[in-house]
Amino acid sequence: MSEVFFAPCPRGLEAVLGNELAALGAQEVRTTDGGVHFSGSWLLGYRVNLHSRIASRILWRVAMADYRSEQDIYDTVHALPWGDWFDVSRTIRVNVAAIKCPLKSLDFATLKIKDAVCDKFRALCGERPSVDTHAPDIRIHAFLEHSRMTLYVDTSGDALFKRGVRQHANIAPLRENLAAGILSLAGWQPGTPLLDPMCGSGTFLIEAVQMSLNIASGIGRSFAFEKLKNFDAAAWQRIRAEAQAAQKPVTPLPIYGSDLYGDELKAARLNLENAGLLEAVSLKQANVLEVSAPAEHGILVANLPYGERMGELDELAQLYPKLGDALKKKFGGWTAYLLTSDKAILKLMRLSPSRRTPLFNGTIECRLLEYKIVAGSNRPR
Repeated sequence: MSEVFFAPCPRGLEAVLGNELAALGAQEVRTTDGGVHFSGSWLLGYRVNLHSRIASRILWRVAMADYRSEQDIYDTVHALPWGDWFDVSRTIRVNVAAIKCPLKSLDFATLKIKDAVCDKFRALCGERPSVDTHAPDIRIHAFLEHSRMTLYVDTSGDALFKRGVRQHANIAPLRENLAAGILSLAGWQPGTPLLDPMCGSGTFLIEAVQMSLNIASGIGRSFAFEKLKNFDAAAWQRIRAEAQAAQKPVTPLPIYGSDLYGDELKAARLNLENAGLLEAVSLKQANVLEVSAPAEHGILVANLPYGERMGELDELAQLYPKLGDALKKKFGGWTAYLLTSDKAILKLMRLSPSRRTPLFNGTIECRLLEYKIVAGSNRPR
């Protein structure tokens, strides 16, 4: 039987997520602001949770109904067969998001959904599930539009960018699924030289190594679908075993990372070591302005420092023109992808971006700027 799912993702990555889901076997793939709708079997749901590098979660749609009041929402939720889906011993949490919702209080709507689920269980078995807002077994998501409610059960649990790999983070960390999405937007393919000269805790490097070695992004973690009553443990073991059999052995790869700060590099080294991937990457402590291209052609990717991470904005204003010069002098034949939240860079870099993609790192609005570097020139090729 085909189920309907929704995969939210960082804004700006909807198209690359749609392509990824289609490649994993998703049907009826449809992108919308902030995510992708798709359909498929439960086994596809397992596979997408295990393999998607770009989705934030995989939500299973359980209801879609019109509403005018909180009571309508309660009635819709109460009518659902919650006892068929999970046991009363499971803890729950309800999340509500809304666009143009006419209700006065989203908190009250959240309460009504929780009450409806608990009242249904009480009617079924005389008990109600406990609420756990920090680490619930089952997350229920409601999305309220002007007159329509869509209700989902979260099959992921913790957000999918929590790979269970990166344990040491810097001040302005890049979410793993955003890093994977940027590599996808850049058209980077395993085997192409990749350099992150401001690698911080190593997020781009780890994602690139996992892609190169065919390591499923969720292989080191568990998922909420394992707590649902319809969980097929034998099929899940098979899907995991297939993923593990497809992994390639760790060998040195043309993936390079450097950072000005020893502490940052130490974090990257520890994260790669914890993931068993240190051997694959070349790391060194260096100033971004002094790094040389490690190959004739390749892709340079960097999450440029935010104000709080590397001094104040005037320091950044001094960095940008020097960075533009360094790229021109040392990276002819390369393509650079720079993620920044600072609009001043467009004037100060003295290079013309060939593409600008709006993206969000959490709540921070950014731009991914593509520069095709021609040695000694400030014009894109």
